[in-house]
Amino acid sequence: MTDFITVAQVDSLLGVEWTTEDKKPRAVLMANTWLTERVREVCIPTPDAIIQAGAEIAREAASGSLYGAQAREVVGTSVKAGSVSTSKTFSEGSRAMTAGEAFALALIRPWISTNQIKLVRG
Repeated sequence: MTDFITVAQVDSLLGVEWTTEDKKPRAVLMANTWLTERVREVCIPTPDAIIQAGAEIAREAASGSLYGAQAREVVGTSVKAGSVSTSKTFSEGSRAMTAGEAFALALIRPWISTNQIKLVRG
């Protein structure tokens, strides 16, 4: 696994009060794991946007909001035209994406793995 961020970097970006000292190493480990799952190639030096994304995710991890469940998956939708009614059913255990996760994903979008292989014919 690649270490994209360190506790010192998160402290620098978010201030030392972002969580308690005992939660910081695990939160940063979880953030690095989260980034490793998504970033397709390692850049040296690590771009500032990836470091910022890692800090955002570390904050989410420290608060217990990360890896609690999978992203929301709609399994049913209902719509009624007369008297306007709508409903959605989500898969069991799903959760909404946190603001920190959404922001982090936006920051790392250029480096996100698309799981596609580029073929070049020559």
